[in-house]
Amino acid sequence: MSPLDEARAACGRLKRWLAEAAIPLWSQAGVDASGAFEEKLGQDGRPIASLRRARVQPRQLYALVGAERLGAAVDQRTVRRGLAAFLTRYVKASGLIRAAVDDDGRVLDDSAVLYDQAFALFALADMDVVLGPAAEVSAEALRHAVLTAFRHPVAGFHSTFPPDGVLLSNPHMHLFEAALAWIEADGDGEWRDLAMEIKALALEVFIDDEGALRETFDDAWRPAPGLAGRIVEPGHQFEWGWLLLRWAGLADDPADAQACRKAALRLIEIGERHGVDKGRNVAINALLDDFSPHDAQARLWPQTERIKAHALAAIETGKAEHWALAAQAVCGLEAYLATSTPGLWFDRLTPEGRMIDEAAPASSFYHIVCAIEALSTALARADTRLRVAS
Repeated sequence: MSPLDEARAACGRLKRWLAEAAIPLWSQAGVDASGAFEEKLGQDGRPIASLRRARVQPRQLYALVGAERLGAAVDQRTVRRGLAAFLTRYVKASGLIRAAVDDDGRVLDDSAVLYDQAFALFALADMDVVLGPAAEVSAEALRHAVLTAFRHPVAGFHSTFPPDGVLLSNPHMHLFEAALAWIEADGDGEWRDLAMEIKALALEVFIDDEGALRETFDDAWRPAPGLAGRIVEPGHQFEWGWLLLRWAGLADDPADAQACRKAALRLIEIGERHGVDKGRNVAINALLDDFSPHDAQARLWPQTERIKAHALAAIETGKAEHWALAAQAVCGLEAYLATSTPGLWFDRLTPEGRMIDEAAPASSFYHIVCAIEALSTALARADTRLRVAS
């Protein structure tokens, strides 16, 4: 079987798991009586009472809509009720998104963090199926509130409002992702401006001269002192690589596209070479800035980013090795999906190769669906090229 065929078969397996196991479970047990999404399900498939983080709700909305695009049967009433619950419980008078509520909707954390705003913007790009044109109006209003409240005086954005003095690359990554989603949905020109700003910050600040994507910075955009400033996450090497490759396909300037493509492929190569434990076939949690291992445990989400990165790299480079690595990454992910209750997942794999038996976090569903969608899209592009060539 060719690497492309291996990737095609791997994608088919994930789509079947999504349609036959995950969506039936999470659209029932994963939704409470109010329509809001549960934070986690136990390995028996039952919800576990927990605070409800704002970031999880829009991620679940995306997962449902994305799964429907991939062929799963999704009840639109679940999407509508989930969106209504989110807008009712989490939107502050300022228009920003609060961090957390309890099971009954009582406010537990009224603070606003950039990460949560980014995911609300991201999900709204898919909410035209529910809101129609109002989705774009809502996103533009939230974007204005975010750019006003979180703007850093030098570059980029604060991580919290009010600022706490710590700057992070990760929320910028998800804001970049939201901007790309809106560009692809034909949003207004300000989304492109936002994407260009974050792209420039990534190339000039987040990625160091050795190709390491830094996570934490001080208020002057210097790597944070101590260990925090040295952490490099293989999952984010892959995720930023995937996003920069997407931007390269949208950029108006050929030189910009070329620079982003070069940086992206370097990020992905470093993630694969230094961040993947070949024995376990998993991307580990963290390296240091010299690319030595720091945290050999492996969470689920980096495996999904490895899939996305290699799938798009296969299209951008035409190299079969990326299809082979994408298929390998799917095999790595599938180990986390081998639960006694179909449709769940494990979140953490120990350095010794043992899955930790704990509740399945709903937050992982976004990562899984996004990986399946990215792989499916890349395969469709490959098939189109093959038809044209023949």
